[in-house]
Amino acid sequence: MSESLMTRIARGENAAVVEVMEQYGSLVWAIARRLTRNPSDAEDAVQEIFTDVWRSAHRFNPAAGSEKVFITTIARRRLIDRMRRLANRIQTDSSDVLDELGFHTPDTAGEISVEAERAAQVVATLRPEQRKVIELGLLQGLSHSDIASVTGMPLGTVKTFMRRGLIAVREKLGVGPGQAGEAEA
Repeated sequence: MSESLMTRIARGENAAVVEVMEQYGSLVWAIARRLTRNPSDAEDAVQEIFTDVWRSAHRFNPAAGSEKVFITTIARRRLIDRMRRLANRIQTDSSDVLDELGFHTPDTAGEISVEAERAAQVVATLRPEQRKVIELGLLQGLSHSDIASVTGMPLGTVKTFMRRGLIAVREKLGVGPGQAGEAEA
């Protein structure tokens, strides 16, 4: 039986690192792409994962599992860490963003439209879960899947909260489908 790639990496063989990337690169890419927001994030994640594989190679134990299991476990852990960091950043960055839109000072009053202020006030009246989903989707630009990952809500729940929340906002603003931008008569 030939020596494992992990043992060779732990010993410092550069060729083994290249072999691992060639053999498992598409697997790691597929996992990263599925659990990140965009290809750029996936590329960063893949780089982090393979760096961690290189640093952790000495811990590989063939009796505990295959190299594939070892690498996918590292990938999973790194991606979960990234998702948690993203969730923390989003909570920190977007906290009360809608509240900030609703209040203005005299020096910024001209910059904030009446419609945006009114919309922020209406969104603020939504249930907290709906408000969170709308903040993440509209202000942070997250997809439904990303929102589900960040909040821990089921994907169907996220879609329902988004749809019902937007319908409620439209109704309260007097704007309906096909009437975009027109106030209720």
